[in-house]
Amino acid sequence: MIILGDRYPFSKIEKERLKKEFHTINYISYKNISTSKLIRKLKKILAKDSVSTVVLNTEATVPSKLITYLSKLELRGVEYITIENFLEKYLHKCLITKESDDNSFLKDIKPYSKWQYLQKRFIDYIGIAFLLIPTTVAIVYSKYRINRESAGSLFFRQLRVGKDRKEFWCIKLRSMRVDAEKDGARFATENDPRTFPWGKIIRDRKIDELIQLWNVAKGEMHLVGPRPERRIWTREFKKSIPFYCERHVVAPGITGLAQIKYQYGSGKLDAQEKLSYDLYYIKNWSLKLELEIIYKTALFLLTNKRKNLSNF
Repeated sequence: MIILGDRYPFSKIEKERLKKEFHTINYISYKNISTSKLIRKLKKILAKDSVSTVVLNTEATVPSKLITYLSKLELRGVEYITIENFLEKYLHKCLITKESDDNSFLKDIKPYSKWQYLQKRFIDYIGIAFLLIPTTVAIVYSKYRINRESAGSLFFRQLRVGKDRKEFWCIKLRSMRVDAEKDGARFATENDPRTFPWGKIIRDRKIDELIQLWNVAKGEMHLVGPRPERRIWTREFKKSIPFYCERHVVAPGITGLAQIKYQYGSGKLDAQEKLSYDLYYIKNWSLKLELEIIYKTALFLLTNKRKNLSNF
């Protein structure tokens, strides 16, 4: 594979994923280079390596001479593809940048159709039935541990933003001290010092979120969807992250593609990264994608190995 330009900076994890697919990755800068010199570089790499894909990772207008050359390569089985389409096809995310004027992908960011919604609700109720006993056991045992380690309420309720930006009371098993926000709202972090021993376990293993099946039963959430955030954060993010509120066209979920792909994160950069996966999920929803996310989440809960989530 040849990546032409540096508009989108691939992360180390993404490069590792792509190497499994393409084996070799060649990078060519698109700055201060003539079209003729660029074509010579492409020919040199093509003569040396087996290349199947050329990624146009640039916002600059691609000269017609280069397009003509790339079109000829297609006849030899070498695909050329824009960075937007490449990210969706191979990394399951939408490109989100302030610099881009292209928001054509938004036309497919819309609520579920009636048939899609019925399929999701059917999966929701199957999940509720399947997880009812484990959730009951988690509640009973958590009550015992919480009473010993951090006296206070068993459940934690917090207003979160759901479909159409409407707030609802999201419920979890309490995993932090009762005074966790005495200094104001802040993001939870991995190995958060505000947790108590049992709280850390149920937080790391996502057991604290099983009780959100109640929100699913009420129709406020699905098993799968974008994670619900607090109003204080959504107000902040929509000011600085393009298309942030598009994630609210559907109901949030207990797990989601962003949780599988990105794992723990806090702050604006993490929110933007998660949004890229959330928008891909909404745009490309399918029963297959839904079941894959549930399977990967279940695999993590059973093995507690993060690589089972990221390698997807």
